[in-house]
Amino acid sequence: MNSALRLLTVLGGSLLLTVAAGWAVDRLLRRADARHAETPLWNLLRRCRPAFQIVLLAALLRGAYRQTAWQPLQDNAATAGRILSLVLIGAGAWLIVGVASAVVESGYARYATGTRDPARVRRVRTQVSLITRVLTAVVGVVAAAAMLLTFPSFRALGTSMLASAGIIGIVAGVAAQSTLGNLFAGFQIAFGDMVRLGDTVVVAGEWGVVEDITLTFLAVRTWDERRITMPVSYFTTRPFENWSRGGVQMTGTVFLHCDHSAPVDLMRNKVQEILHACREWDGRGWDLAVTDTTPSTIVVRAIVTAKDADDLWTVRCAVREQLVAWLAEKHPDALPRVIVGPQRDGDDSAQEAQRTSTLRD
Repeated sequence: MNSALRLLTVLGGSLLLTVAAGWAVDRLLRRADARHAETPLWNLLRRCRPAFQIVLLAALLRGAYRQTAWQPLQDNAATAGRILSLVLIGAGAWLIVGVASAVVESGYARYATGTRDPARVRRVRTQVSLITRVLTAVVGVVAAAAMLLTFPSFRALGTSMLASAGIIGIVAGVAAQSTLGNLFAGFQIAFGDMVRLGDTVVVAGEWGVVEDITLTFLAVRTWDERRITMPVSYFTTRPFENWSRGGVQMTGTVFLHCDHSAPVDLMRNKVQEILHACREWDGRGWDLAVTDTTPSTIVVRAIVTAKDADDLWTVRCAVREQLVAWLAEKHPDALPRVIVGPQRDGDDSAQEAQRTSTLRD
C-alpha cells in the first residue's frame, strides 16, 4: 500500500505540477501578447505549450520514478528510464524547433510590416522558409543521434565505426551527390536572390508562379493550376526567365496580320481608345507600328504595358479582340483576304485574249 501510495503521489504530483506550469506560462504569454501587440512572438510561443508540458512531465518522471518503490517498476528500471529519456529527447527537439520557428516567424512578420517593397519581402520569406527547414532537419538529426546513443549496443557500434568514418564519409558523399547538390543549390537560391516565393517565372516553356521552395525541390503553380515540381539545382544550372526580378511591371506585344490597305492611323487611334477604357492598363506607354510586310499582308505590332504579368495578359487579349472586331465591322477590307477561286492556266488566258480581240475587230 505504501508503494502504491508513492506511485500515485509521484504520478499525480508530476501531472499537477505540469498542468500548473503550463497554465502559468500560458497566462504570462497572454499578458505579454496583450502588452506588445506590435509583435506576434508571444502568441506564436503559446503554440509550444504542449511540447513544454511533455518535456516537464518527462523530466519530473525521469528524476523521480526510482522513488516510487513499486516492484514492477524497480525490476524494469533501466527500460523505464530509457523510455523516459527517449520521450524527453523527442519533446525537447519539438520544443526547440517550435521556439526557433516562432522567433524566426516573428522577425519576418515585423520586417514584412515595416517594408513596402514586395520583392524584398518575398526574398526574406524565401530565406526564412529555408532557414526554418534547415534548423528542423539539424535538430531532428541531432535528436535521432541522441536517442540512438541511449542504447548501449549503438554506443559501442558508434565507437567501433570511428576508425572507418573517413571511408564511409567518402562513400556517402558520392552516393548523395545529387542530394547535396540540391541542398547547396537551395542555399544559393535563398541567399543569392535568384528566385523567390511569389516570383513569376518561365521554366521548361511553362509560365507560372513560384509557390514553394524547399531544400531539394521547387514548386511552380502554372496559370491552369497545375504544379511543376523541379529540383532546385535546375535553377542554378540552366537559364530561366524571372519576370518579377527588378520589378513586376511588364511590356507586351500584340501582332496582327492585315491587308496592305489597312488604315494604320485609324488603328492607332482605336488602340489608344481601347487602352484608355481598359482598367488593367497602367498608363505607362503604348505604341502601334507596321513592323513587317509580306506579299499578301502587313504585320502590325501594338505595344502595351501593365503592372504585372496577369494584367498584361488581360490587356493583350482585350486589344487583340476589340481591334479585330472593330476592323471586321468598320474596315472589313483591311483584314487578310485569301483567294480560293479557280485560276486559269496560261493557254486559257491567251485564248480569252485572242477571242476578245477578234470580237473588237
